[in-house]
Amino acid sequence: MGQAILITGTDTGVGKTFFSCGLARWLKFCGYKVGVMKPAETGCVTRDGVLYPEDAWRLREASGCVETIEKICPYRLPEPLAPSIAAERAGVKIDIDRLLAVFEAIKSAHDITLVEGAGGLMVPLVPSYTFADFARVAKLPIIVVAANKLGVINHLLLSLEHASCKGLTLLGYILNRLSNLPSLAAETNREVLVGLTGVPCLGELPFLEPDADLANLFEAELNLRNIELLLGSP
Repeated sequence: MGQAILITGTDTGVGKTFFSCGLARWLKFCGYKVGVMKPAETGCVTRDGVLYPEDAWRLREASGCVETIEKICPYRLPEPLAPSIAAERAGVKIDIDRLLAVFEAIKSAHDITLVEGAGGLMVPLVPSYTFADFARVAKLPIIVVAANKLGVINHLLLSLEHASCKGLTLLGYILNRLSNLPSLAAETNREVLVGLTGVPCLGELPFLEPDADLANLFEAELNLRNIELLLGSP
């Protein structure tokens, strides 16, 4: 049976999919068979009469995973809301047992499976059941992606503390630069965080263009030792 990781964030729009795709490409480059899963994607547009989960498709392409998009992303919802309310408004019932069964099936067929959440750890999949709860039940260690900007210190520390309170294993966090504009906060956040948490920073991602060579960048810029230790040799 393979290993798995939950990629979560401090908020929506912080670069979870970008990081997950880069990590998937790097793992594939290293020789691992990579599975991916996006349990629920909201804000899906309609194409050819069906809801199109853009993030899930990007994960599938980056990883080389051959599972169907229906399996990779079991719940595709039109409104850009938390999955619980987006599903309720769409008349869809999210079945946690189904999600766990799909996750186990993908995990068992791959060396490593990357599960991308929606928003942050406390975003509800169904009422009173968050992505943190899903990670706990599925025994998923987590990586937290944080936008490297003013305000990230509070948001990241709260996310890390909640993960710890839930008994989750923290592999580390990523600081992701969302803008190429000068930012004193972005230049100093990592140093401040080192003094406030023992959770390792896996690295800082600079602002990147969409066509960047992610596999080589991850090899050069990030400390992925914790992931390598989790996996062993491919």
